[in-house]
Amino acid sequence: TSAPTGGSGFVSIIMIVLIVVVFYFMYRSQKKQERESAKMRDGLEVGDEITTIGGVVGEIVSIKEETVMIETGHDRTKIRILRTAVRNVDVKAEDAQ
Repeated sequence: TSAPTGGSGFVSIIMIVLIVVVFYFMYRSQKKQERESAKMRDGLEVGDEITTIGGVVGEIVSIKEETVMIETGHDRTKIRILRTAVRNVDVKAEDAQ
């Protein structure tokens, strides 16, 4: 039988360091994405055309603190949603004019 070598401990340390580095970059990119989403939601304006997380497309008609009223469809149905339910802004109000 052979004695364990010291190199296997070094490889274990390298693997742990690599795992920590990967998790750090994953955490960092997730935080960046969260900041961009929060910035987009804070910049919502009346007249913006948005898509919700559920896939509803509509135009913002009023904004309150945590909610947004959108108008959708030809029959102009109004729906109140949370700001956090906005996935993205399709057309900004100033671009639509």
